[in-house]
Amino acid sequence: MSGSGDDIQPVSCTIKPPVYLHIGDTKADAARSGVCVVDVTLPFGKPVNIEEITFKNYYTAYVTVRLLRKSLGPEANAKWCTALRDLPLMDNPHTEGGSQDYCSIHRTQMQVEADHVLSVRLILRQPSSAWLTFGLEHIQIFPHTEPDPEKEVSDWLSDLTLVDQHPDLEGLPDPQTVSSSIQQMWALTEVMQTNQTTASIGRFDVDGCYDINLLSLT
Repeated sequence: MSGSGDDIQPVSCTIKPPVYLHIGDTKADAARSGVCVVDVTLPFGKPVNIEEITFKNYYTAYVTVRLLRKSLGPEANAKWCTALRDLPLMDNPHTEGGSQDYCSIHRTQMQVEADHVLSVRLILRQPSSAWLTFGLEHIQIFPHTEPDPEKEVSDWLSDLTLVDQHPDLEGLPDPQTVSSSIQQMWALTEVMQTNQTTASIGRFDVDGCYDINLLSLT
């Protein structure tokens, strides 16, 4: 899985320390549950339309993505929703495969529109006891941007001009050779036409009349 394009910069955000859930009343005798929560807070008062979430895995088997989205209604409330549930990051929780891969989650993978997002919550699971710790590193969130219609038209015109200037001539004969051949054919045609109008047809042409012997032949 690859990251976002180089021309789009990640959103400035705050990644809170991971919180590992425990089973039991006290941390002293609690057994880790294999569940970790990482909250990513986006700039306050600036909801983000998310294009992609990228990160480097560190022995996390599954990730769930929840989004805090701002409502566009009159009340303008914010509500949590699950955008992606239990995405596998490792081939097998008990083996090394995929344990330290760079990963990305695109908006097209999400079950809800990743728009007007105030905060992102990543719920990590590692059911295997083979790894002492697990988490995600280098978390980045890239914004979704709508294409500029004027730029698209400009790019289209540039491509059209480029095609006009550099047509694809692969497989075609050399233009100069074709031009020379056409000129030779034109000259030959002119010569033939001139010869046809001035040349005599021999004994069959007698002062503009046909030979009487030719007309009497059967």
